[in-house]
Amino acid sequence: MTDIAGTTSELDVTLEKHRVELTGYCYRMLGSAFEAEDAVQDTMVRAWRSFEKFEGRSSLRSWLYRIATNVCLDMLNAGNRRARPMDLTAAAPLAQAALTPRPDNVWLEPMPDARVLPSISDPAEAAVAKESVRLAFVAALQQLPPKQRAVLILREVLAWKASEAAELLDTSVASVNSALQRARATLAEGPADDTAVSNPLDEEQQKLLERYVAAFEGYDMAALTALLHEDAIMTMPPFDLWLRGTADITGFMSTIGASCADSRLFPVDVNGTPGFAHYKPDPEKGGFTPWAVQVIEISGSSGEGRIAGFHCFLDTPRWFPLFGLPAHLDLNGEPDEVE
Repeated sequence: MTDIAGTTSELDVTLEKHRVELTGYCYRMLGSAFEAEDAVQDTMVRAWRSFEKFEGRSSLRSWLYRIATNVCLDMLNAGNRRARPMDLTAAAPLAQAALTPRPDNVWLEPMPDARVLPSISDPAEAAVAKESVRLAFVAALQQLPPKQRAVLILREVLAWKASEAAELLDTSVASVNSALQRARATLAEGPADDTAVSNPLDEEQQKLLERYVAAFEGYDMAALTALLHEDAIMTMPPFDLWLRGTADITGFMSTIGASCADSRLFPVDVNGTPGFAHYKPDPEKGGFTPWAVQVIEISGSSGEGRIAGFHCFLDTPRWFPLFGLPAHLDLNGEPDEVE
């Protein structure tokens, strides 16, 4: 065995230091929070079992990324490609709105920042890391063939050299450069994304989110309309319905979604952007019950931003434990134990 770890416990500690960044890598590759964590666990088990064979010709980090890449490529051989509602269907006018669910493995999934973004002291690097887990970027990655996806992440997100990526993928530098060029071309063909947030949020963005919370909790459709971009998008996985524009969004909220009046929103850090845990009134037990994890997208430059999208992930038995959120709130909005 090499000198990296002298005992089993030391090896466990050494491997665990890489868990967050590996989870971020696997999440970008797979588009699923749970599959990413499964892939990293598989990577750790494989690394632990084969550590005696690790000869130290590359760094431990590179070796772990090689294992994680192979795990992800094996998982992607099944051919499933994660997507957002607007990647699958056209926007539905309010008059035709129908809540049709699709299976879990269809959807791009939200991910808590803490599980995929390691502590980075350099502000510029931290900003790149956050941008690279945004829903729009991860969704775009899912349009790429698996190996192009790996090359783009390694080169553009993790800033690996072409020679390092080639060694990891057992290919040539020319092949890596060609794959990167094709991946960039594919992403350039996709729709433009003009959403962005400062890191950290600037004062105007903070105020915008505060007004959004007040409008949503008060279910004030006029106030909400003033905060939404005219082409704002609302999605609700696992339903494939998505809405575009303030009239259809507020119209839906006032009719089909009217039970969300008097809800409570609590901030969460999700996919490198602002988000909220959404609890709606619980008519049976009182207090508030989990309803969605909202991922918020902000458009425009500083001082002119609007809410460009809010993506509501409704499968709360999966999402709320992942984010460490309470299963119920009392009438004061405090965590409450309810049988």
